[in-house]
Amino acid sequence: MRPITLPALRRAAGTQASAAARVAAGLLACSALGGLPAAHAQATAPNPSAATASSAAGSPRGTGWTLAQALAAARDNSEVTQARQELAGARADVLSADHAPLPSLTTKASSIDLQHGPGPGNVFTRKRIDKSLGIDWTWERGGKRALRTQAAERTADAAHADVEDTQIQQLQAALGAYYDLLAAQDRLSEVSAIERGLSDVARMADRRVQAGDLSAQDAARTRIEADRARADTRSAEQARDDAALALAQVTGSRGPRLEAVDTPWPALGSDVPATDADLASWAETRADVRAALARAQAAQAALEGADALRKSDWTVGASIDHFPGTSTRQVELRVQIPLQWGYQYQGEIGRAQADYAKAQDALDNTRRLALLDLLHLRQAQESASRRAADYDQGVLPRARQVADNAELAYRKGAIALTDLLDAQRTLRATLLDALSARADYAKARGAWLLRTRPQLLTGMP
Repeated sequence: MRPITLPALRRAAGTQASAAARVAAGLLACSALGGLPAAHAQATAPNPSAATASSAAGSPRGTGWTLAQALAAARDNSEVTQARQELAGARADVLSADHAPLPSLTTKASSIDLQHGPGPGNVFTRKRIDKSLGIDWTWERGGKRALRTQAAERTADAAHADVEDTQIQQLQAALGAYYDLLAAQDRLSEVSAIERGLSDVARMADRRVQAGDLSAQDAARTRIEADRARADTRSAEQARDDAALALAQVTGSRGPRLEAVDTPWPALGSDVPATDADLASWAETRADVRAALARAQAAQAALEGADALRKSDWTVGASIDHFPGTSTRQVELRVQIPLQWGYQYQGEIGRAQADYAKAQDALDNTRRLALLDLLHLRQAQESASRRAADYDQGVLPRARQVADNAELAYRKGAIALTDLLDAQRTLRATLLDALSARADYAKARGAWLLRTRPQLLTGMP
């Protein structure tokens, strides 16, 4: 099904601009009963496209963004940048872990005779001072280095998955904010057109009161409707500005007020239903699940590294001694072996076991929550799709029919002005509800796709 653009949505669903024209045209056409010609009533009805253009021209223009541009900006915002810094630190930890203990260089001077003195001559070659130069190195046993490196690598893998998960979260926030802005702009355009149409009706009613063919009470009712429409426009302007600020916050924009442009609403009923097997597969490949799995693997490597502590590390060394008068070429060999008497690293092993159990519980919980989240997203999308379809195919056409019938009945004198205004208010409220349903569906569908098939929206693998 071809995507529905904003103009197409307005033509198909009966937009607020056309509703404003219908309100004005209907009421003014009804004024023909009081002596006004139909041609005058038709000329007074506002043009929807002209009303929209005039509303756009009356407010300062902002920076126009498409949905793709907003998503691209959110993919590299400050939250994602911080996650990437965490990844850089985790990769640096791998370098720290993957090296052997550094050797130690030792020098000393001993056997200095303070009673008789060290003797004459050069301090390095003749004086009777035992000088020594040696190197000591710790030999790690039990595969500690490999296990330490493995734990750091799995932690880095988890940080990489965290970057992807943060990107998805920011993309979801940006998509929701973008469609909120798109709906707010459309709502402002419609209520502005309604305000202009009802203001024209109120002015015409005042002239009819002066001409004596309309009661002051009916004119007051039309003025009240116009004032309410003006208040609705102010509220819609504030909602539009708030939505633009929310989008700027998640995308990191610092320029003028953002505007949503050149983005169609997603078509209803265009998605392929997902099976439970699809959900299980998508849940296992989610970034948050992969991060939890990598952390569990890191905890397992750390546990094995703690067990390896029971195999003591040896420190081996050698030195050359220079002692004039005895010998100038003496060699010393050393080996140091820690004696695990009374303690075999039970504390370190117990801590590693607790961390491993905690990581496994976190993995199981993350898998469960991931599957539940996908179920929720699927249900939200299906529910929003049905609600939007109900408005487009049922509620909105009936509301338009009721408004048409009320206009016809008013022209024939079968109902009062109050009943006509009630029917028009119902139509306006239904139109706004239909727009809200369409926006809810767009956000629910976008959140679902970003968690299951993000490449359809962003081109990400």
